Amino acid sequence: MTNTPEKPKPLVLVVDDYQDAREMYAEYLEFSGFRVAEAKNGQEALDKAFELVPDVILMDLSLPVMDGWEATRRLKGDSRTKGIPVVALTGHALKGHSEDANEAGCDAYVTKPCLPDALVDQVKKMIARREAASAR
Repeated sequence: MTNTPEKPKPLVLVVDDYQDAREMYAEYLEFSGFRVAEAKNGQEALDKAFELVPDVILMDLSLPVMDGWEATRRLKGDSRTKGIPVVALTGHALKGHSEDANEAGCDAYVTKPCLPDALVDQVKKMIARREAASAR
């Protein structure tokens, strides 16, 4: 039996200005086999994304300092981070918001509050899609 190095667990950057929400998502993602980094505003999200290059970013759209829309546009406009899937997390369930999120560069859209299982499923889909794209 060959001893192959284990692939590191995928890293998810959770961006939310509410500490309770960040902690809840982080705990559930860690329980589900992911590594987690956290940011509390859009500027911090950019800084951490450039530093850590996560596999997926869960981005609340209503954030202080810099909102999630602008942070996503900047991430998608930068060669270092444009390939990272961004999942919009928002309490805005209005029909137009999902189209706005797509226009800003979000790869998927989850309405809060959401079940932790639904969030983990979305993260797994984004990672699978990214791996499939890089295998081409």
